[in-house]
Amino acid sequence: MSTVTPEAPSDGAPAEAPQRHPLASWFYRHPRTRLSLLLLLPLGWLLVVYLGSLAMLFVTAFWQVDSFTGQIERAFTFDNFVEIATDPAYYQVALRTIGIAAAVTVLAALIGLPMAFYMARVARPSHRALLVALVLTPLWASYLVKVYSWRTMFQPETGVIAWLLNPFGLDSPGYGALATITTLTYLWLPYMILPLYAGLERIPDSLLDASADLGAHTGRTFRSVVMPILWPSLVAGSIFTFSLSLGDYITVQIVGGKLQMLGNVVYQNFTLNLPFAAAVATIPVLVMVVYLWAVRRTGALDNL
Repeated sequence: MSTVTPEAPSDGAPAEAPQRHPLASWFYRHPRTRLSLLLLLPLGWLLVVYLGSLAMLFVTAFWQVDSFTGQIERAFTFDNFVEIATDPAYYQVALRTIGIAAAVTVLAALIGLPMAFYMARVARPSHRALLVALVLTPLWASYLVKVYSWRTMFQPETGVIAWLLNPFGLDSPGYGALATITTLTYLWLPYMILPLYAGLERIPDSLLDASADLGAHTGRTFRSVVMPILWPSLVAGSIFTFSLSLGDYITVQIVGGKLQMLGNVVYQNFTLNLPFAAAVATIPVLVMVVYLWAVRRTGALDNL
């Protein structure tokens, strides 16, 4: 059976391109407008839900609650911030929260850096995907399940940690700051390992070989070659661990004993005095703004 093929134009002229819709042609000539429309929905969600709620938080912090009726009075006042600044208890809670968040960040970096180095530079390439999956596995478990597991381990006298320390004549540290720091480090450790792993993986082998050929020892290579490249990844991981620890309040309620952080103060005053709770909640926000400004000054965020 023979097939009939369309004949080409006898004059050799090329076939005409299909006509575009006028609107499509206009968007093709204005790529910035096309990009703006594509980003309109996610940016609108960010502005309305995130920045809008953050703005309402700051506005509410300047209101007050009527002591007689318990109703919120929408009158501008600095009383909430004055109370926070003049009461030593809130000052101590703020410093304790920042200290715990900083300790979690440092501990996560000390644990995560060797793990990320092994995953990126020592393990076989065929095993790296499996190692990344193992690091992500704790994130699949419930937050409360993990925290209550650590509560069981830190339980005085009958916990796993007490059982391990008893042969050495030591007691379990129990619930408190150490339990809080350990639990938060476990919770947020993957957020430190993954950026470090990505940063170490992109370091060219030629740089390490050149450093060794020039006679640099391991420590000098790490300080002069690895750390400058790895610094943005370390900063990215610290932003996650520091901010997540700064705003946490559930972990300290479960394993912190009588310890309190800023999140607990917000939780306790949310139903009784919403404007005061909003004023306390601005402290972690301001701390993160200062922290981001400080790391921005170092230039670490420019290479992320």
